[in-house]
Amino acid sequence: MKIWAIANQKGGVGKTTTAVSLAGHLVQQGCRVLLVDMDPQGSMTSYFKYDPDDLDKSIYSLFQHDQLTPALVGQVLLDTGVEGLSLMPASTALATLDRQLGSKEGKGLVLKKALQTLDGRFDYVLIDCLPMLGILMVNALAACNRLLLPVQTEFLALKGLERMMHTLDMITKSRKQALPSTIIPTMFDRRTRASTESLRALREKYADKVWDSVIPVDTQFREASRQGKPISMLSKSSRGSKAYAALLHSLLNPVQEPHLKLVSSTNGIG
Repeated sequence: MKIWAIANQKGGVGKTTTAVSLAGHLVQQGCRVLLVDMDPQGSMTSYFKYDPDDLDKSIYSLFQHDQLTPALVGQVLLDTGVEGLSLMPASTALATLDRQLGSKEGKGLVLKKALQTLDGRFDYVLIDCLPMLGILMVNALAACNRLLLPVQTEFLALKGLERMMHTLDMITKSRKQALPSTIIPTMFDRRTRASTESLRALREKYADKVWDSVIPVDTQFREASRQGKPISMLSKSSRGSKAYAALLHSLLNPVQEPHLKLVSSTNGIG
């Protein structure tokens, strides 16, 4: 079971869109996928038409038990209406965990232990993280074996990425091994100077960690969210769907080659 966390310490950069879009392409390839919403705001939970304020069972429930069994964890899973795709939802109560748990031993490994009980039920787990360092992000980073970092192509988002890279350094030291990571330029609009210049700055600073293409601005993302479906199931030929298909291909088929230059990376998408 492969576990990918989608994180950035800045909101509004496309984390939920990235998780849902990749999940859509994975299930269309026949994979069994679990989406995990680790954000108290519950954007992913709301995406699939559940109310984070009105759920009997959520990820919050897992933190209330010392022993996590397959049956207990299974009670938290919800149907998304998409075959092969399940959801472990968030609730607003997650926002209280840092205060509630304090220095409780093992609090950073709850999600990892919960997912271990589901091994064999899913091929991929995609974790949508909240944009803040705390117990929830620590759980996500401890559980995953790959980190995806969506970054909006504008300069303020680059500052948020700096904080996230510092967090990644700390996590790497505590894990005593590198956590593979990929920076994903999102919301790219090649018509604007701001997008082009910030993408160039991103590639210059982080070079080998940046995916060699971009996720473009696409109004179909908004329509997919309105319908509660991954974009590939709404408009497979859209720019956004094609971009995430290309991203998934690169993640599943890594090539040991230098990244393409900016002039090449923006052609064909956007």
